[in-house]
Amino acid sequence: MRKYIVGAALIGALATPALAVETGGGHYFVGLDTSSHTCSVVTEMASGMKMMGEYDSQEAAEKAMAEMDECKG
Repeated sequence: MRKYIVGAALIGALATPALAVETGGGHYFVGLDTSSHTCSVVTEMASGMKMMGEYDSQEAAEKAMAEMDECKG
């Protein structure tokens, strides 16, 4: 019985990170607000925003946003 409990715990521990990735965790977008012409890093695109790119980390999105011509100024 103890063997099954340990096995189930190991399976759960190994499967949890894979489930987190599949549910959309860790996606960041650079969005251009078409009315104010300003860019921002968001986790969900709102209406009135143009998607400029999708990234796996906030740092990558911020770095890419700094290099985009549309987001400068």
